[in-house]
Amino acid sequence: MSPASAPTPAEASGTPILAPALPAAPVPAPLVHCHPAPVLPPPLELPSHWDEQLPPFQQDWIRKTLFKANPKTGKPELVAQLKLWWYPPQPPLIHTQPPSSPNAFFCRPLFLWMPLKMWSIPLVCVKPTCNSHKLTAAGIYRTVRRVLDVDGWYDMATEYLECKGCKRRYPGWSEEILRQLDIGHRSQFPAILTYRYSCDYRVVRMMRERTQGNSVTQLYNKLNEEHSEAWTDRALQYLTACDPFVSSDILERPSFADPPAIPALPKPKWLLSVYSRDVLSRLDEVKAKITSVFGSVLKMDSTKKVTKKLAGAAAHTAAWCTNIGNEHGQVLCSVLTAAEGHGLWPMARGLMRRYREAGVAPPTIMYVDRDCCSPHGRSQVKAMFSEWNDLQVRLDIWHFMRRFAAGVNTEAHPLYGLFMARLSRCIYEWDPEDVAALRRAKQGELLAAGMGAVSERALNERISRKELALHCRRRTRGVEETTRLIKALIDQMDGDGGKDTLGVPLLNHERIQQIWKEQEKHIACIQDPQGFSLYLKTGTLKKGGVELCTYRCARGSTSLESFHLHLNRFIPGTSASDAHFQAYLLEGLMRWNEDRMEEAVQRKSTLWTYSSAKREALHRLSQKVLGKSLVDNYYPPGAYTGELLGIEYLYSQTGASLTVVETPAEEDRLVDQLPDEHVLQDEGFVEGNTEDLTVPVRLSLSQLMLILPTTVVLKTRPSTLSILQQDQPHHSLPLPAMQRKSLLHLSLLPRINLLAL
Repeated sequence: MSPASAPTPAEASGTPILAPALPAAPVPAPLVHCHPAPVLPPPLELPSHWDEQLPPFQQDWIRKTLFKANPKTGKPELVAQLKLWWYPPQPPLIHTQPPSSPNAFFCRPLFLWMPLKMWSIPLVCVKPTCNSHKLTAAGIYRTVRRVLDVDGWYDMATEYLECKGCKRRYPGWSEEILRQLDIGHRSQFPAILTYRYSCDYRVVRMMRERTQGNSVTQLYNKLNEEHSEAWTDRALQYLTACDPFVSSDILERPSFADPPAIPALPKPKWLLSVYSRDVLSRLDEVKAKITSVFGSVLKMDSTKKVTKKLAGAAAHTAAWCTNIGNEHGQVLCSVLTAAEGHGLWPMARGLMRRYREAGVAPPTIMYVDRDCCSPHGRSQVKAMFSEWNDLQVRLDIWHFMRRFAAGVNTEAHPLYGLFMARLSRCIYEWDPEDVAALRRAKQGELLAAGMGAVSERALNERISRKELALHCRRRTRGVEETTRLIKALIDQMDGDGGKDTLGVPLLNHERIQQIWKEQEKHIACIQDPQGFSLYLKTGTLKKGGVELCTYRCARGSTSLESFHLHLNRFIPGTSASDAHFQAYLLEGLMRWNEDRMEEAVQRKSTLWTYSSAKREALHRLSQKVLGKSLVDNYYPPGAYTGELLGIEYLYSQTGASLTVVETPAEEDRLVDQLPDEHVLQDEGFVEGNTEDLTVPVRLSLSQLMLILPTTVVLKTRPSTLSILQQDQPHHSLPLPAMQRKSLLHLSLLPRINLLAL
């Protein structure tokens, strides 16, 4: 104890001592040991060139989520637990601090495709001189692709695969790699790659259904709306989070950054290019499904309307589109030709070879609209299909009746409908048992409704044409009976019985007699074949307590006429290049046949997919794993027979070639070009002649010369030109404005006077 701290005598005796208080000694501050600030590791670097291709708001979360530092080298490497889809962290629901940037609200997903690293699938080099060395992982591919989705974009990354033998490298998303994967792993790849951009399959599938209005312009407009709605929602979330921090009671108002601009969409022509590439990737499958269709009742017919849509180098090269269908409404083949006749012989040989190689019995009947018979032996159709000795060629009855319609003075005549209805009754007769059963069913319905018994005439009026066609069969009357009835009908309608109340005759006497003389020989061609049923029972239906059968008729080419209406809608718009025309045509044919098959079996499948490869894989795997098939109405896909279809058939006759893949420079042009007025039209709704008939048609000088009468007077104004016939001065033909030099040329024509007003 020190002297200063020794007790005094008073303290020792315990007596208290009063003394002034002394100030307390200051308490020394505790010693603080200073440690150096921890050295933070530098932020991880993204793989080479990723920081140049990814926007800033993507780089931060991808760096933190997808990569980690190697403990030995400190370099970034992928995390151990890999997955295909990586999603950015979501912004907090409640913000206690002002958002520092809008990045968290506009981040997009990342798709990581590494088939070798993820599944250890053995992959080999496809170079012919490499002897198929195995591929090994060689790091991360330096390119990050941006993929167009339905309501936004996402990024896609992959791995490098290297062959140790030839040192060749492949990106994991190349076709050489994707073709080596089984269908289960291949189907997980979500996009079609082009030179610059990529497109998700969900966008491509929206272009596959060929209906009115489903054009690339329509899709472009829908994508614009979806992307704009998604961007607007994100911008609203960002601004809503910022809104509480800009109130007036805050002294210093924070500043906020603008949200990133909405990315521009590729143009409609690029979407069309992607669609063509999609069809090309499935070309063998699509052709195989088309050439795997057969039938016992065939119908052949041609149309011109769809060929007018060919544009570019193929414009005006095709005159006809010839199609052959079966009794179910499916289309066996569709070819474009420069002319009918001998140009169809290669198609016939390919179709006969299809039946022969598949071991399918040849068809029994073929309905045509011409060349059904010949006075010099076999008809041209019979000669084309020479291998089918038992084939019976029949004339379509609707086309036969339309030939008689050419003998009327006008179809607006009040007796025209009656004439055509009676002509049909001269050819057909209803099955009496089917009609009697339908009458009993209709009488039962009326009795159940409390209407009581009605007369036979009133009962017939309550039976609709749809009910007759569904429940009653028809048959032809025979050559002699049909000839007698049609002759009697013409004799009656060609006389007083064919005149209206004003005495105007329905039929032109000379024309109708000539038509009857030419068509009488074809009455044998319209008769039903002996011993062959043209009706297929599809089910039963109970009406009024009576069980009625439902039928589908295979007679005639009416189903093919209906197909021609849809065929024109397969190619949307008013024009298409040869490559796009071919893509639309083949895809439309394949889907049309699939839909008709579903209707033929009277059972809609719950699996709505048109991919035969996926259906086959699902059927096989479900049989193996579950012991049952998950595919309704499964039938094994056939192989492509090598038959030429569509534009390929046309080019095989002209020597031209079909190129469907654009070069990188062409794809750049499709991406960068500005949409012109024609491209942005909603071409899917263009039907028929949409021109305003009140607008004058522009005529050339040579065309004008063809319509000028012998003696005319031309009246000109500064902007119009009217042609007045001298014998009919009150009728004029308005023409568009013409150049002065054209008027000078007209003034030199003989017997024409130019009167300037």
